[in-house]
Amino acid sequence: MSTNPANGELGGLLEELKAVADDAQRDFGSLSAAQLNWKPSAEQWSVGQCFEHLIKTNRALFPTLEAAARGERRSGLWERVSPLSGFFGRLVLRSLASKRKFPAPSALKPSTSGVDAGVIEQFVGHQGELTGLVRANEGTDLKGTIITSAISPFVTYSMLDACRITIAHERRHFAQARRVTETEGFPNS
Repeated sequence: MSTNPANGELGGLLEELKAVADDAQRDFGSLSAAQLNWKPSAEQWSVGQCFEHLIKTNRALFPTLEAAARGERRSGLWERVSPLSGFFGRLVLRSLASKRKFPAPSALKPSTSGVDAGVIEQFVGHQGELTGLVRANEGTDLKGTIITSAISPFVTYSMLDACRITIAHERRHFAQARRVTETEGFPNS
């Protein structure tokens, strides 16, 4: 294990990533294609779209985690000089905890057509990949490594905050997917 005190949270991050995958499999793994693709309204996402969005969003973090794990990641100028990295990390985490809706960037929006019936299995597999990449960064200074948000080139935060943000984002959309299944009219099978 790393002697870096900031990496003391690594075990908790790994446990939470696994818990999200386990919860997704337990709560949504047996849903039919019709259930996964059912939408409460034309403007709202289906369960499947929530998980497709998470896969797309999380995948944007993969190159950074991979490069850091290999020791090949080089910080850009803004990452080195930004005095706001801690502020941005806290701000994004707080925003994910709020009930306020935020529009997803176009590149991270789920497909508007039917989502693959295997999207939950894909998410669980993807979550395993993400967990492996986080684990591979055991020797990385997670708190001291500053990265740029995949959503905005002006937003920087620590790699530790990026992992926390990822988990909070997953939990937010997990709750959204659960609300879809509890909506009147949700198909029985």
